[in-house]
Amino acid sequence: MKTSLATSAFSAVNPAFAHTIVLPDYDVPTQYEPREVDLLTQLEPWEVHVDPAQFALFWTLPDNKAIRYTVGVGRPGLYEDGEFYVARKHEWPSWTPTPDMIRREPEKYLQYADGVSGGLDNPLGARALYLYTPERGDTYLRIHGTSDASTLARRVSNGCARLINTHLVDLYNRVPVDSRVVLYPVNQEVRILTTENELVVVDQG
Repeated sequence: MKTSLATSAFSAVNPAFAHTIVLPDYDVPTQYEPREVDLLTQLEPWEVHVDPAQFALFWTLPDNKAIRYTVGVGRPGLYEDGEFYVARKHEWPSWTPTPDMIRREPEKYLQYADGVSGGLDNPLGARALYLYTPERGDTYLRIHGTSDASTLARRVSNGCARLINTHLVDLYNRVPVDSRVVLYPVNQEVRILTTENELVVVDQG
């Protein structure tokens, strides 16, 4: 049985802000709303698994269930698969483009080299989970929010996984620091199967 976990508009307060930031009620297609699913693939509970073939992020639960969120993933050549862990979490995070981003597209990112304060217009959105590995430390990969629903189920980012802000807040509140995160390779093979047997593949470019 699928359970809708859609989040209505709400106010989010961060001590760093002198005002209340109100998240709008985003216009998200029904099939992109978070929902509880039954897994056919055996996964340990309390982990994050991103399956780019179906633009899905799963937060796994006991009894072989999971919460399924629709995400946007990295553009071709920028998506990175592997195993990571959540080292840090931030509400209304600030953002600074990486040196690689500035080198690739200086006309777009050089103006932000000193960073952007947190807020609705920040590229990381309302929340961010920071992905690390023991060998590299900070990988500069994030699971973060966005206000642009048109970027869901697409390969559009600089490597990070993005959720609409209200969905990301729901995920953020579930995922503790040190949680394991698995990003599966980009190809047409679906790595995580559920009983709903549904692929949301919209854009392969």
